[in-house]
Amino acid sequence: MNLIKISDWVSKALMVLAAAWTIAISLLVLANIIGRGAFDFPIHGTAEMVAASIVIIVFLQTGYAIRSRSMLRADFLVTHLPDMAQRLLLALGYLLGVLFFLMIITGGWQESVLSFVENEFEGEGALRVPSWPARWTVLLGSALAMVNYCVMAYVDVFRPDLMREEVEEMKQLDMGH
Repeated sequence: MNLIKISDWVSKALMVLAAAWTIAISLLVLANIIGRGAFDFPIHGTAEMVAASIVIIVFLQTGYAIRSRSMLRADFLVTHLPDMAQRLLLALGYLLGVLFFLMIITGGWQESVLSFVENEFEGEGALRVPSWPARWTVLLGSALAMVNYCVMAYVDVFRPDLMREEVEEMKQLDMGH
C-alpha cells in the first residue's frame, strides 16, 4: 500500500509540474508572437525550448495518465467477458505496458548517459538547449510508468476490491464532492 501511495503522490506531483511547465511554455510562445508581431523583436530560441519541453511535458504526465486510468482503452468487448477473463486480459495489457516502457529505458539508457557526460546540446544559432534533461525525463517517466502499470496490475488483477474503491473516489472527484 505504501508503494501505491508513493507512486500516486509522485505521479500527481509530476503532473502538476508538467501543467506549470505547459503554462510557462505557452506564455513564452505568446510573448514571442507579440514580440515578433508588435515590436519586430522575437524571443530567440523559443522553437528550441518548445521542442525540448514537449518531450519533457509528455513524459512527466505519463505516470499520472496511467494511474488515473486516462490512457486510451478499447474495452467494449472485454466488458462482456467473464471476470477471470477480464483480469487475464488486464494482466496481459499491463505486462505489455511494462515491456514497452522497459524497451524505452533499455534503448535510451546509453544515449542518456552520453548526452549528460558529453554535455550534448540541441539547436543552432541564438540558443542551444541541453539534451540531457529531455533524455533523462524520458527514462524517469518510463520508470514511473512501469511502476504504475505494476500497481495497476496489483489493484485490478489481485485486489479488485481496491479498484472499486478507486473508481468510487474518482467518481466523487469528478462530481466535485
